[in-house]
Formats: sequence, structure tokens, C-alpha cells
Amino acid sequence: MIRLTAVKKHYRSAAKGELALRGVDLHIGEGEMVAIVGTSGSGKTTLLNIIGGLDRNYQGKVEVDGQDLAKLSDRAMSDFRNRRIGFVFQHFSLLDHMTAAENVSLPSAFVRGKPPVEDARARAVESLTTLGLADKVGEHPNNLSGGQKQRVAIARALLFRPKLLLCDEPTGSLDSTTGAQIIDTFRALNAEGYTVVIITHEARVSEAARRIVRIEDGRIVDDGRAA
Repeated sequence: MIRLTAVKKHYRSAAKGELALRGVDLHIGEGEMVAIVGTSGSGKTTLLNIIGGLDRNYQGKVEVDGQDLAKLSDRAMSDFRNRRIGFVFQHFSLLDHMTAAENVSLPSAFVRGKPPVEDARARAVESLTTLGLADKVGEHPNNLSGGQKQRVAIARALLFRPKLLLCDEPTGSLDSTTGAQIIDTFRALNAEGYTVVIITHEARVSEAARRIVRIEDGRIVDDGRAA
């Protein structure tokens, strides 16, 4: 599903250059649930951005679902990302003037050959129902709890039924009880066959994963595989 080979990321500033990733090799198989952990500045979010095609300025090779990301044009990368990868972030990024269903269906407006509005809404309702929010389809974000907002964000990530979910600190804005519910949601999605990769610094999240990858100073120090 995901294979990184000798991946380096170099940030340049006026004063000096800094290696954020230092020759990372990593393989994540289809259907895995993996937590990537590390301190602030360790390179974990940079790694996630490269896997998701959000950052294309790197050295090395990145393959996702059999596709070498470097060989895709910007337009093709955008289409690949929209249809094959779902993103979930710490901040929900929901539009207050839109209902839950409208927020979930929003990504359909940015893909080539976009589905009719009716189809996009039907998919949105299906995604929300999967996340236990069938009764919140017409609600606006200001009428939802933090956990419900995050589940709407997850439903949005599932709109095109991607194989891969990339999650950056998805419980960071939630209390412990609500965070535990979101963790259970990711475990259930993984059981359905989704590959789930979670960036986190929280032990409760990493302990729920089937594999923990540790990164320090831009290097993988433990890939979580049995010796």
C-alpha cells in the first residue's frame, strides 16, 4: 500500500538548510492500522504530508497503492489524492454555513467528472450513516459536539471510499472520552479493510494501533515490525 525508499526532505532557509527527513525507508501494507509517533519536530507530519502527496518536494521514492507519486502531474496527483486518500486532521475544517451532508459532499466539487449533486449527497448521507450520524445530516456544525464534528470530518474523508486514511492528530482537540470514541471509529474502519495511518503523540491512540512506528530527528528508529 505504502512504500518509501530513501526519502529525504530538505527545508531551506536564508541562514541554513535543515533535513526534516533523513533517508526514510518504510513499508505499510494494505489493511494495516499504524501509528507514527515522535516528538514535535521529529518529522512525523512531514512524512504524512509526503505520503499524502501534499508535499512533493522531496528526494527518494514514494509509492502509494502501486503508484509512484513523482510520476504524476499536479492535476493527476490532485485526482489521485481526492479519490484514493482520505485525510483527517486535528482541526475539523467544517464550513459553518453548510450542513453536515453539504460539508461531507464538498470534495466532490473539486474532482474531474464530478458526480451529480444528487449522487454526491447520497454518498454523503451514506458516509454519515456509517459514522452513526444519520440523524445529523441536516445539522450545521455549530449544533454538533466536538466528537460529532470529527466524525463528520471522517465521513468527508470516506466520501470516495478511499483505500487509505491519513490522520494527523485526530483526537488532539477532543476530551479523553470523545477521543476514545474516535479511536474506536478508526479501529472499526480498519476492521472493514481501510488502511489507517495516524500521526499522534498520545499513548491512548498509538496503543490502539496494530503497529507503532517511531521517528526521531527525521529517522525511523523503530518500524514496529517483529524482528
